[in-house]
Order: sequence, then structure tokens, then C-alpha cells
Amino acid sequence: MTGVSITVGALGDRWGRRRILLVGIAVFTLGAVVGALAPTLPVLITARVAQGVGAAAMTALPLALARDVTADGQTGRIMGVLGTTSAIGTALGPALGGTLIGWGGWAAAFWMMAPLGAASLLLATALPSSDTTPRPRGRFDISGSVLLTAGVATYAFALTSPGSNWPTAPLLLGAVALLGGFAAVERRAAHPVLPLATLRHRSITTGMITNVLVATVMMSTLVVGPYALHNGLELSLPLVGLVMSVGPVTSAVSGILAGRLVDRTTPAVMITAGLALVTLGAACLALLPLWWGVVGYIVALIVLTPGYQLFLAANNTHVLSDTDPAHRGRIAGALGLSRNLGLITGASAMGVLYAAIDAGMDAASTGSLSAMRATFLVAALLAAIATAVSLVPFANRRTLTR
Repeated sequence: MTGVSITVGALGDRWGRRRILLVGIAVFTLGAVVGALAPTLPVLITARVAQGVGAAAMTALPLALARDVTADGQTGRIMGVLGTTSAIGTALGPALGGTLIGWGGWAAAFWMMAPLGAASLLLATALPSSDTTPRPRGRFDISGSVLLTAGVATYAFALTSPGSNWPTAPLLLGAVALLGGFAAVERRAAHPVLPLATLRHRSITTGMITNVLVATVMMSTLVVGPYALHNGLELSLPLVGLVMSVGPVTSAVSGILAGRLVDRTTPAVMITAGLALVTLGAACLALLPLWWGVVGYIVALIVLTPGYQLFLAANNTHVLSDTDPAHRGRIAGALGLSRNLGLITGASAMGVLYAAIDAGMDAASTGSLSAMRATFLVAALLAAIATAVSLVPFANRRTLTR
């Protein structure tokens, strides 16, 4: 999903965003059926690869399509709606999937995806076409797409394979080499899948950097949170699940409001405001549970998640509104790529940090609380860096037109 995000976005720019979205949903749904019927692990892995490709289209292209059909001044509220629906899915997915697995085994989770995918496919046929948008011409950049996908996938695999027989350092070096090859190819390509000029564009550059950092912070709450609540605050597992649901529920409630606020103000200002709230929320996660217990943890989530929704709505609005319509698919893919890289990095790096500190303490509950504090203080530092990045001035503020 991470590796092909930009590629599917570029395909949407070239052959129509609704068309590629429909293909992506169909591939995802077919992958669910194959996964449910998979007789062996290799078949299951192949089905999941197909679902990853389909999911990349399903997450990137709706952003571009939403901007295509939305008038200026109303983009924020649409991005807020998308953020709200994403939060609802985040809240329902684990609970519903866990219930189905307990009832019908692991294949039941895949069978659940099949009708949902079919319904999504039916709904997507009603989306307006973006055929009026000028499309890039010339040969598609296959070499660049392959190198980018391979480099990102290698990086993702390196971070998600600690403890396995695959050495992390060589995989990271391989990822650097592949991405370096991608950069070299893009400099010479007549029609690059991701023009390197985008990296000199203020909104896109800051949008991707802050996306990585904020996603790392948010993933730390999902990875570290359950252990901190169970081992540190000594909550039962049902209560852990209940407390963890506060984040997605608050996101679902605040998403639409955040989008409307973006439309009434300036997206760039709201990006910084959202990042400041994320920084404060991460700091609260580090400190308040030590003082107020589970109440402090809940208060911190109520501060953190609206800030995340405000940042998300403002960042997506700012980036896509400042992008040439002909390139919105690939830039939406770049936003998805950066977010997924942050999620992967957060799951690995922040989890390792928490585990290392927890293992070095004698008492289980004390160690878990100390590890939680240290991890979320690092998360607050990352969010503060993202806030500073959002304030850095760039010389080039022109809309990307290449």
C-alpha cells in the first residue's frame, strides 16, 4: 500500500481518477475473496499484496477527487468529512474484525471485506468523472515507478522485520540505494512519476514532512497505549479497549468541525494550530497519566485527537489546493505515502523505544509508566519539530505546473 501510493495516483492523473479508483476497489474486493479462500500462506500473501495495491487507490484518489469537485472555500469541510469517516473506520475495524474472527475464524474477516468492497464499488460509480482535467502526456514512467515502489517497500520491510532472520541494516542500505536510483531516473525522465521539482514546492514539501512526523506520533499512541494502560495503569483488557476507543471517537466528532474551521480561516495557520495541539496532547500523554491515572490519559487523548484532525484537514486542503489539477492524483498519493511511512516508522521505532526502557526497569508497572513517559516525550518532540517545519519559509510558493 505504501510503495504504490504515488504510482496509483499518477495512473489516476493519466487515465482518470474515478476509473483507477474503481479498478482499485475491484482489486481490493477480489483480494478479500481470494484471501478468505486461500489454501496456503503464499496465496494469502498474494491476496494481501493485491489488497495493498487496491487500498492505495482507495486512500489516495478520493482526496484528489474530492478536491476536483469542491469549490474553493469548501475544501476543508470535505477533508474534515473524509477524516471523520476514516476515524469511524479506525474505531470499528478492530472491534468488528475481532468479533468476526472469534465467531468464524480468520477467514471471516476477509469475508466481511467482500460485501463492503462491493458496496464501495457501487457507490464509487456515482462519483463524478475528472475527465475534464488535463492529463499528462507521453510515456508512463515505469522505471521510476518500479524503483520508488521497491525502495519504499524495502524500507517498510526493514522496519517491520526486527527479530526475524532478515537483517535490518542491509535492507535499509538497499532502500537508500533504490531510492537514490529513483532520484537519478527522475532527473532524466521526460515524464517523471514524481517530478523532483515537487520537493522545492513549499506546501508539498512541508505537507509530506509534517505528515511523516505526525503519523509517527499518532501510531505511537496505538502501539504503546495498550501496554501502558494494561501494564502501567493496570487496567483490565476490556477497559483498555474502552479507553483506546476515546481517540477514534473524539476524531470522528471533531473531524467535520475541524474542516469547517479550516474553511473559515487560513489552512496554513490551521496546520500550525493543529500541530501545536498535537504537541500539547503528546506532552499530556507523557505526564497526565502519572498524576491523574486513566483520567489523565483520557484527557490527553481529547486534546491530541482534535489537533490531529485539524492538522489533517488543513494539510490536505493546503497541499491539494496549491497543486495543478493535472497532478492532484500523484500528490494525493505522496500524502498517503508520507503518512504510511510515518505509521510504519512509529510502529517500529516508538515500539522499540518503549520496549527497551520497559525491559531495563525492575518493577513491571513502574517500568511501563517510565517507558510511556519517555516514549510520549519523544513523540511530543517530533510534533514540536513538525510545528517548526510548518513555520519555515520557502522561496518557491508557485503552484506546481510541471
